[in-house]
Amino acid sequence: MSAVHIAILDDEVEITQLLAGYLQGHGYRITQLHDGRALAALMPADPPALVLLDLGLPGEDGFSIARQLREHWRCGLVIITGRGDAVDKVVGLEMGADDYVTKPFDLRELAARIKAVLRRLAPAEPNAPAVASGPGAANVLQFAGWQLDLDARQLLDPRGDDVALTTGEFDLLCAFARQPGRVLSRDQLLEQTHRREAGPFDRTVDVQVGRLRKKLGDDADNPKIIKSVRGAGYILVAPVTAG
Repeated sequence: MSAVHIAILDDEVEITQLLAGYLQGHGYRITQLHDGRALAALMPADPPALVLLDLGLPGEDGFSIARQLREHWRCGLVIITGRGDAVDKVVGLEMGADDYVTKPFDLRELAARIKAVLRRLAPAEPNAPAVASGPGAANVLQFAGWQLDLDARQLLDPRGDDVALTTGEFDLLCAFARQPGRVLSRDQLLEQTHRREAGPFDRTVDVQVGRLRKKLGDDADNPKIIKSVRGAGYILVAPVTAG
């Protein structure tokens, strides 16, 4: 099996070398990059499974690079930056980042976060036995004309077109679809989407719910699929069937 390819984009050579050496020791194949043009050239030629992106690139907009990645490529995206401001974190998540790590960080923690993102991105094994059908065992869920394939980690719109979701968005939608009609608090959603490290005022869930509504065509002012429950959390109100 070939090694998982990770691209590191940071203008500080010492940082990319440090990360490359550590992650190569964990079995990853690493490409070190130092500007956005190098990443743009790499993506069509040798697309990585995940990009570690520093926001503080001199003369370049790291958020714009994140946006371009999300618009044109399917890969994991972990932002690594010295910007610890909550606003920057929210903007990074709105751009579609799967995780956001501030410098200085512990290399072991970063490796664990990378592993978690890659695990959520990984498709089901092609030769894995089919899960038996029956109550609670269905792996394709349908709601409001949409189809959510839990094994393939794929969302199809009512026309049958594939809709790209980040790992965080997919995990959040899975949490809703598996528990339709149940009010889920922000803490419960953070727990179920593997973001246990979030602080009490973290807006991750709110940001991702907003992005999910847009992708589902759900009017935020009058939602028909995911509704807010004041002081309690969110609820998937659309009926869900297994098929």
